[in-house]
Amino acid sequence: MKPASHYPVANALTEAQILELHSLFQQEWWSVGRSLEDVRTMLQHSTLVFAISDPDTHQLTAFARVLSDRVFKALVLDVIVHPMHRSAGLGSALMANMMGHPALSKVRHFELYCLPERAMFYQRLGFTSELGDLLFMRRSQESHPSQSV
Repeated sequence: MKPASHYPVANALTEAQILELHSLFQQEWWSVGRSLEDVRTMLQHSTLVFAISDPDTHQLTAFARVLSDRVFKALVLDVIVHPMHRSAGLGSALMANMMGHPALSKVRHFELYCLPERAMFYQRLGFTSELGDLLFMRRSQESHPSQSV
């Protein structure tokens, strides 16, 4: 396997890579069942996307996206590395490229959520779960029907 430095980082996906991303999503607990149409919409409306592809085959090997106001907050989402390319430093390379991106240089807080077994990876990158009294909260549309006004 090539070192992570041999894999270029791009901020857009080719059509073939969109299909590969959709396929990768079908293998993960948090994204299984996402439709191709929804993945396309997600890509169009993300502030920035970060993709690493194999320099020889152009196959998508790692992906992440950011939603951000470019000053106060950047929410990191959908960090994924192809199973055959894990433990090669691609996740770290992807995150370093993201945090060093000029459009995000003024962001005060990068935030994400992850499973406990991934916490050490993100802690090595400077993330912490020590947020004082802050709580992570969620409202799901399917459990809250819209109210008429």
